[in-house]
Amino acid sequence: MATAKDDKPKHINIQNRRARFEYAFLVNYTAGIMLQGTEIKSIRAGSVQLQDGFCAFHPDGSLWAHNITIAQYTEGTYNNHEPTRARKLLLNKRELKQLAAKNQEQGLTIVPVRLFVSDRGFAKLEIALAKGKKLYDKRDDLKAKDQKREMDRARDH
Repeated sequence: MATAKDDKPKHINIQNRRARFEYAFLVNYTAGIMLQGTEIKSIRAGSVQLQDGFCAFHPDGSLWAHNITIAQYTEGTYNNHEPTRARKLLLNKRELKQLAAKNQEQGLTIVPVRLFVSDRGFAKLEIALAKGKKLYDKRDDLKAKDQKREMDRARDH
């Protein structure tokens, strides 16, 4: 009889494809997230939405992720978590200082790119220092994507 611990855990990799379309990434960081009890279970179930998420510094110098929706755990009780609460990101001091300095520049923001569970079972959030794309940059990306798709179709036939 197989137990839940014997089963191989499925790989959790939740992407923010909208951010890749809207922003040009300059630097990527991997941060830990401080979660409450049922949040990790919802993440393992894949009930996460990153599209509206952003990161901001609090006055004490810590970095927080806002508007990331982790759906309530279906098997949770009255102890279930709030879906859209702000969550503290865990980075070392050097990385926080780098991000804080670069975030002050005009037109730069910090966006969540990917949420995944590490080999040790910890939830990690990949964040990026990003610059917003102009409309013509987005058109160029779509054009390149269409050209690549056409070339792949021609090669397959």
